Amino acid sequence: MSTMSLAHGPTVERRVRSLRPAAPADKGFDRARILGKLEDSRARQKDAESFRRAAVVLLQSELSVRRAEARKTLEAGGTGRACAETLSSQIDDLLRVTLELASRWLVPDADRNALPTILAVGGYGRGMLAPFSDVDLLFLLPSKRAPAVEKVVEAILYVLWDLKLKVGHATRSVDECLRQARADMTIRTTLIEARLIIGDQTLFDMLETRFDKEIVAKTAPEFVAAKLAERDERVGRAGASRYLVEPNVKEGKGGLRDLNTLFWISKYVYRVKHAHELVAAGLFSPAEFAQFRRCEEFLWSVRCRLHFLAGRAEERLSFDVQRPIARQLGYSTRAAQADVERFMKHYFLVAKDVGDLTAIVCAALEARHAKPPPVLDRVIGRLRRRARTIAEAQDFRTEGDRINVVRGDVFERDPVNLIRLYWAADRSNLPIHPEATRLVTRCLKRIDAKLREDPEANRLFVEILTSPHAPETTLRHMNEAGVLGRFIPDFGRVVGMMQFSMYHHYTIDEHLLRTVGVLSAIEGGRLKDDLPLATEVMPKIAHRTELYIAAFLHDIAKGRPEDHSIGGAAIARKLGPRLGLSPSNTERVAWLIEQHLTMSNTAQGRDLSDPRTAGQLASTVQTQERLKMLLVLTCADIRAVGPGVWNGWKAQLLRTLYWETEVKLGGGHSAVDYNSRVRAAQEALRRALPGWSDPEFDAYALRHYPAYWLKVDHERQVAHAKLLFAMGAEMRSLATEVATDAYRGVTAVTVVAPDHPRLLTGIAGACAAAGGNIMDAQIFTTTDGLALDTIFVSRAFERDEDELRRGQRIASNIEKTLRGEMRLAEIAPNKEPRDSRRSAFAIEPEVMIDNGLSSHYTVIEVSGLDRPGLLRDLTGSLSSLNLNIGSAHVVTFGEKAVDSFYVTDLTGQKINSPAKQTAVKRRLLADFAAK
Repeated sequence: MSTMSLAHGPTVERRVRSLRPAAPADKGFDRARILGKLEDSRARQKDAESFRRAAVVLLQSELSVRRAEARKTLEAGGTGRACAETLSSQIDDLLRVTLELASRWLVPDADRNALPTILAVGGYGRGMLAPFSDVDLLFLLPSKRAPAVEKVVEAILYVLWDLKLKVGHATRSVDECLRQARADMTIRTTLIEARLIIGDQTLFDMLETRFDKEIVAKTAPEFVAAKLAERDERVGRAGASRYLVEPNVKEGKGGLRDLNTLFWISKYVYRVKHAHELVAAGLFSPAEFAQFRRCEEFLWSVRCRLHFLAGRAEERLSFDVQRPIARQLGYSTRAAQADVERFMKHYFLVAKDVGDLTAIVCAALEARHAKPPPVLDRVIGRLRRRARTIAEAQDFRTEGDRINVVRGDVFERDPVNLIRLYWAADRSNLPIHPEATRLVTRCLKRIDAKLREDPEANRLFVEILTSPHAPETTLRHMNEAGVLGRFIPDFGRVVGMMQFSMYHHYTIDEHLLRTVGVLSAIEGGRLKDDLPLATEVMPKIAHRTELYIAAFLHDIAKGRPEDHSIGGAAIARKLGPRLGLSPSNTERVAWLIEQHLTMSNTAQGRDLSDPRTAGQLASTVQTQERLKMLLVLTCADIRAVGPGVWNGWKAQLLRTLYWETEVKLGGGHSAVDYNSRVRAAQEALRRALPGWSDPEFDAYALRHYPAYWLKVDHERQVAHAKLLFAMGAEMRSLATEVATDAYRGVTAVTVVAPDHPRLLTGIAGACAAAGGNIMDAQIFTTTDGLALDTIFVSRAFERDEDELRRGQRIASNIEKTLRGEMRLAEIAPNKEPRDSRRSAFAIEPEVMIDNGLSSHYTVIEVSGLDRPGLLRDLTGSLSSLNLNIGSAHVVTFGEKAVDSFYVTDLTGQKINSPAKQTAVKRRLLADFAAK
């Protein structure tokens, strides 16, 4: 299966990175020398405990030297597999020495002829060990145990624990092993790769023989089902997509555990002892087994480096270690793609190959009846079984409720079938048989320039993309098989490509597919609660096909030197005619891609109550149809970025901007006019406050300007009303409220206080001094002069109880600061650890000053690397420059802060003086340089 990593487009690296000549291999422990030193030490020490401590110091020194040599060898160009084997061998040597230490000196009454047999089990049993991985041991004893043998085991364990090793251990006889293996799948799995380190070979052989005969031979289907279910659960915990930009190398989808699971299952079913025997067993072709080894080598190389860099058993490939590992592996920056992005692209392609290998094993197991076919819903199953032929796809048949090829040459004879297979699967609502997918991967070279220009192939592809069923799922299957990247080469360029940014959760190709999926969910009404406006306007869009194509292509030009919106529009203009679009519709797609960030940036970074904001967007979109398309694309794009990125605040901003722009485009008229929307928001709040009298509510409603009712989501309006009512009842002029939001990963701190020019600086400063990093802010002023500000700080604790206490501490500091009871300098320094990942990023700060975006204000937009205290410093600088802040709009995109301030001078005028503008820029840029 040599095409697995090569089928993703022309720019994918087509070879496994070559390694430099390895440094000399680790020599291992010199057992005789160490035992000699131990003997000398025992003669010098007065008591047994002093000797034991001295022995631990000696062994620790030896282990540290050997581990340092393994790291040096790896970083000098050695392979990850060799490093893991070396580290495993070192522990083997250590255990042999430790057994000798325990039986000769630590337990002097031990019977030297009846010592425990020590087995490596689990991952360690495979003979491979990451630098800080657990050491899993089985002390195997005969049925009749010698009196002091358990003391020897205990002495060994205490030495290992003193050496700071994480040891998993069990002490059992053969009968106990088998009895527990029958009842516990985890124990059964650990015994699959049991390996003798030292002890009774006959006893070990007995365990192996009986385990194979009494358990493995009789329980293959049960084991396979359990391991695959375990994998699904594990992947769900680590992140269901293999394209998360901070993947878990061990537990994540496409990681080492997946490879291990494949081998465990294969070994269990095919009854082999070594991985290379799977070729002779017929499971893998030689090319596929070579792919297995390449994936294993790459992942071990990454994992060992990750452990060494972290100094602990760290499995998540976080941003702060990605670049150091990339450079160790020899990746360099080329064109518009950084070294770290090229490394991570290789990682994701390897993860995809692991997925391909998983599909191969599952197909082979089904053929042997070791794996049950997927369990389908009974009703759906009956409906599917009625249709045995597929209209317009005679080269395919339904087989066990899945689509398979009629014969092995269907793709060679008609390459359009490589697209038609997925069209038929979508049309029939059936999964594709793994054997058909395997055949697809072997025929990828048939997807050539001729097929890409074939009208029928392109028609089928557009029908897949715009399908009312599950286009995201079908496109993902095409991508996993390598079809999508070859049929759309520009898409192939972004397969496995990540953006080195904390904002993006997925690789670019995964994000594009998820955007199509969200668009389909909007159209199907499945997101009506979260996206009511987008759901409402979607059926009114006349150019549905063009919207889907724009969603599929909107980020396709990332990783190129030019702006990706401009580059994506150019790709759309080239691709549109091929996909059957007219010139006008091709241009419509190009326009959507070119403007796909406009609505989001405007909604989050501009004052929506300023008439010019909607006016400028109206001049950009020009038609109601474009406005609707841009709204839906914007919602789908943001929603597909990752969990917690979409929220009610962004939804409300986009709705407000849409309605305001609709008014402009309609010549002052809208389907829902401005005043009606304000009244609707007030009526919804009135219904949520049944205990209020009408006069009380009417008086409260007058305290807010119209913009408040349009920009704040309903839930937060309810919370604000209750807070302000309580303040009035208690005659307070200052109050705070804290709420956690685990889904978004933030904590909201709402502050109500008398408004004054430096209020925001005080709030931001108290928040930063108390350890809160501001991610977002909502800033309003009531008609009676109160500031109503909600700041969102990044979450520090997993448990809500802990996070609430932290939030209340931040709120308390804000109150004390605003009352004048505490100066910012007096607040205890923040002891919470800063996010070390931010240090991995370098963002050139920018300051933009524009007098044309607002009728009354100068708009200052600053962007750069976010940090705790940044908003405090920026607002403080603006105040010290004698500028009044009319409104502030705080947005973070991962590690990047983009803050906009609407300001005037002290006389209420815009900042027109070039000298003053230069001074503002200089001062704000200096704030980004501050630590």
